[in-house]
Parts: sequence; C-alpha cells; structure tokens
Amino acid sequence: MERSPRPKKVATVDELKERFDSSSAILLTEYRGLKVSQLETLRRRLRASGGEYKIFKNTFVRFVANDKGLTDLVPLLEGPTGIAFVDTDAAEVAKAIREFSRENPALIIKGGVLGETVIGVDEVTALAELPSRDVLLARIAGGLAAPMQKFAGLLKAVPQSFAYALAALIEKGGTAGVPVATPTEKPVPEVTAEESGSGEVSPPEVGEPQAEG
Repeated sequence: MERSPRPKKVATVDELKERFDSSSAILLTEYRGLKVSQLETLRRRLRASGGEYKIFKNTFVRFVANDKGLTDLVPLLEGPTGIAFVDTDAAEVAKAIREFSRENPALIIKGGVLGETVIGVDEVTALAELPSRDVLLARIAGGLAAPMQKFAGLLKAVPQSFAYALAALIEKGGTAGVPVATPTEKPVPEVTAEESGSGEVSPPEVGEPQAEG
C-alpha cells in the first residue's frame, strides 16, 4: 500500500488527481533512451492532437491510481514513465504516439486508461486505428442522411401513389365499397408512374468525409 506523500508534494498529487478526473483518456509510455529534443518533438505533436505529455514520479502516479481504484494500472508504472493526458480525441493522440514510436523505437507504449477502464498495449493500438472523432461523427451523419432523404421522398409520394392506385382500381370496375366514377363526377386524373414517384430513385450519394491530417 502506497504511503501518503509529504505535504510539499501534495500539490503534485492534487494535479495528478485533477488530470485523471478531467482527461477522457490517459496513455502511458516508457521514454527510456529518448533525447530531450525528441521528447520536445513528442510533446509538440501530442499538443497538436489534443493531448499533453507530462512526466511524474511513479510513486505519485501509483498513489493516485490506487486512490481511484485503478489498481490494474499500477503494474504498468515501472521504469521512466511519460503520461499523455487526452483532452478531446483519444484516437488522435493514440495515432500520434504510435507514429512517433515507429520513428523512435525507444518510445514504448505501455497501456493506459480509457474512461474508467484500464487498457493494455493492444487496446491502445486498436484505438490508434480508429478514425478521428470528427470523421466518425461525419460518417454517422452521412449514414443518417440517406435514409432520411429516402423517407422524405416516400412521404411525398404517398398521396400520388394512392391516387394512382385508386384510378387503376376504378378503371377495372371498382370493388365493394369503392364508388365507380360516373359521367357527372369528375374522373380521377390518370397519374403516370413518373408522376407518382413510384419508381425507385436512389438518394444522392453522401461524400466520404476526409480525415484531418
């Protein structure tokens, strides 16, 4: 069990607690062997992707992890550990970390926390494969647009289709309960298939959203 930090370290622990609470995801890496200039490059890339890369002593991080019930995170806190705190899109930050680690093998992805769930390396890798949040939202919106357009077209076609079916029924002599048009009555105008909207019309294609670079 971790001991409480000394009073002079309380500010650091409080900052960590606030970060854990406010971040949508937390991704852990080991940075052993990276130069200071490489770490600065990593920080810039993550900042551009909506994350912030910070380094804390494992002792403090273990204390906060245990305090928040994230005990499965504790075994990952070995060696020099850098933490990417995600403010917005976890997939974008995971992508940035993965790309940097490919260019700089000294950076090792260890796992992290997504929401309130501890995840491992495989889950971080899967997260990096996801489209960005903006792309996902655009795809969802695009997927809903086509059915809604088709539904609106069907609503418009209902009266026309009904009139066409009724006219066809009258031409065949009518049926029980359906009056046949007489010379004194205004006949139901003939409605063509084109006018009825009964022909199947494909909705306009929704353009594939472009992922941000």
